[in-house]
Amino acid sequence: MSATPHPRRPGRRATRVLAAAASLATLGALAAALPASAGQDHAAGGKGGKKRTVDVQLLSFNDFHGNLQPPAGSSGQVTEKQHDGTEKKIDAGGVEYLATSLRTARKAHPYSVTAAAGDLIGASPLLSGLFHDEPTIQAMNKLDLDVSSVGNHEFDEGAKELARIQNGGCHPKDGCFEKDAKGKPKQFEGADYPYLAANVTDEKTGKPILKPYWVWKHKGVKVGFIGVTLEGTPDIVSAEGIKGLKFHDEIETVNKYAKILDKQGVKSIVTLIHEGGAPAGQAYNYDCDSPGAGDGISGPITEIAKGITPKVDALVTGHTHAAYVCTIPDPAGKPRMVTSASSYGKLYTDTTLTYDRKTKDIVRTSVKSANHVVSREQAKAPDMTSLINRWDKLAAPIANRPVGYISGDIPGRGAGVPESPLGDLIADAQLAHAKSLDPEADLALMNPGGIRSDLVHKASGSEGDGVVTYGEAFTVQPFSNTVNLVDLTGAQLLTALKQQVSGANEASPKILQVSAGLTYTLDMTKTGADRVVTDSIKLNGKALDPAVTYRVALNSFLAGGGDGLPELGKGTKPLVGADDLKAFNDYLTANSSADKPIAPPKADRITIVK
Repeated sequence: MSATPHPRRPGRRATRVLAAAASLATLGALAAALPASAGQDHAAGGKGGKKRTVDVQLLSFNDFHGNLQPPAGSSGQVTEKQHDGTEKKIDAGGVEYLATSLRTARKAHPYSVTAAAGDLIGASPLLSGLFHDEPTIQAMNKLDLDVSSVGNHEFDEGAKELARIQNGGCHPKDGCFEKDAKGKPKQFEGADYPYLAANVTDEKTGKPILKPYWVWKHKGVKVGFIGVTLEGTPDIVSAEGIKGLKFHDEIETVNKYAKILDKQGVKSIVTLIHEGGAPAGQAYNYDCDSPGAGDGISGPITEIAKGITPKVDALVTGHTHAAYVCTIPDPAGKPRMVTSASSYGKLYTDTTLTYDRKTKDIVRTSVKSANHVVSREQAKAPDMTSLINRWDKLAAPIANRPVGYISGDIPGRGAGVPESPLGDLIADAQLAHAKSLDPEADLALMNPGGIRSDLVHKASGSEGDGVVTYGEAFTVQPFSNTVNLVDLTGAQLLTALKQQVSGANEASPKILQVSAGLTYTLDMTKTGADRVVTDSIKLNGKALDPAVTYRVALNSFLAGGGDGLPELGKGTKPLVGADDLKAFNDYLTANSSADKPIAPPKADRITIVK
């Protein structure tokens, strides 16, 4: 496909700055367009011979996480429901294919806008993460992305780094990564689209740290976008990353800015919200609104959607890495489209919004939407291949270094179960590192969200089957957390285990991955903290003693009480070790060879009763 910008976007940066600074017009509903009629005008009767309504194509995606290359293993697959009711796995994703998909989808659609719902960067594979995600921002610019909300991972390196991602400039510590034609350092240009952060304010000024909303305009059609991230971002981001910031209620914030846009004459509004839900079906093409499907979706987004003002016509969501196209009633009881396109660029959502030129609003009854697979069987976009090759050349000396060997796939992010084999392996590695610092270390705990991918036995590189490279290990653990040691009593450990499945984590449990020797049972037929079977908790065969103090290894994120586990933040006698990636690589190197690779752990430390 050609890299030539779509004709709808001349002078994008200048146009967007002016549009955001001027009176903001808002688009309403989000609707995935069906290629047959999208982009056409309908129903005569407008002034000057213009048709009264026009179809606006909204293309959207979320949670890209710097996956420029196709994600490996189960992380790079989507589930498709077949006509006979069976399901099959399809390999998907990779920015070369995402670019082709979006460019193809835009054809014959003169009114087309592309939006994202956060976490485009952060927790990225080495090809992007090694360079502080500059390669991904360059790719998003080439994709002609128009607008995105921030997600929690946009704050992994703090507000100042996010400002650099938006506005450009070389990294304050690592400098400029590229050189110009004369061999001089080349400045990073920043995102050629606005990041929206309506509910993230500076503690001192009380003002949003980035634009709260933005208006897309084309031939008299106006669509407004409000961007928010989940209010609970401080619970899942390191304290340093959100220092000096406040995160506000999603519903209150969206309603506030929808009212502002409405007063400015913007009647069509879409919310980009980095919060999501869980669909009842796992297939990307599951019919969320089919008879007998029940509510079709559960989780935080359902109550948020029900509380957001009817002035908003559609919601593009993210965060849960799920795929769904559902209608959830607004406060007036009117159906409203809510979508999410899985993660890692494996899907995109195509929504058709019928815009009424007279009312300037979306005809809600005509909104259509569908998720589409980013197939790897289509042609690659040459400009994206060139971008990947350019950055890959810079990363290769580090990325291709072998660090260990495995005898089979070790599922992590894509395991789909509370305890993953890769989670066990990482916890064992952290305990081994902790023991090198303090032989009295007893156990290690690893947060499940910190495991970003699988370790695949037959990788796509040239290193050979079973070889784990630095780049592959980086993709699994990209956060640069440190491995910390703290003292916690048995009573505190019990409280932390209960916090995994209660309170803020009751609806979506955060099951800690545990090192060898720690075993216990979770009874998921019960509710809240009662799910933890107290007398089942054993360490090296002995019952956990509430009165005994244990030496616990955990990463710096958990040591700060992250993932809604504040009890872990109360540890005493802290000792800070090396970063978690080094601990993982050292363990792989010390415990594997070409002749004796590491076998996938059995993942049998936590017994789950369903």
